[in-house]
Amino acid sequence: MCVALLVSSAAGGTAAAADSGARADFIGGTLTHFSQSISGRVHTTDAEVLVLESRKAALEVPYERVNLLEYGQQVGRRYLAAITISPLLLLSKSRKHFLTVGFKDDDERQQAVVLQVHKDDIRALLASLEARTGVKVSYLDLESRQNGGE
Repeated sequence: MCVALLVSSAAGGTAAAADSGARADFIGGTLTHFSQSISGRVHTTDAEVLVLESRKAALEVPYERVNLLEYGQQVGRRYLAAITISPLLLLSKSRKHFLTVGFKDDDERQQAVVLQVHKDDIRALLASLEARTGVKVSYLDLESRQNGGE
């Protein structure tokens, strides 16, 4: 099975209609069709392929070609909001959940997609990817490991 990149003005037809997918922003990687800060969805309901889609493009990667899953959190305090609204906001943290999916393309070259996944979707997405690919998620920091994607 091959890695398929579908480019269209409406790529929403690649995933099952009942699967809304995990909300994600494509923030980097080796694929030029998914430029920085494109919002989309990650679908893991297909038994054979991982589907990454945005309004402009969709990527189907067979689970057997996935060889890397890395998860990490970037935590930043909301200083600007605290200064302008309330000093109590200095105590709140904003967590960003990053997932890197590495895979081999049809030419056996290593490719990667870096996603910022919505906080409500990360835990289910990590569990689904581990189950479908057989690849263990690598946690990039202690806080990510302790929270388990929370």
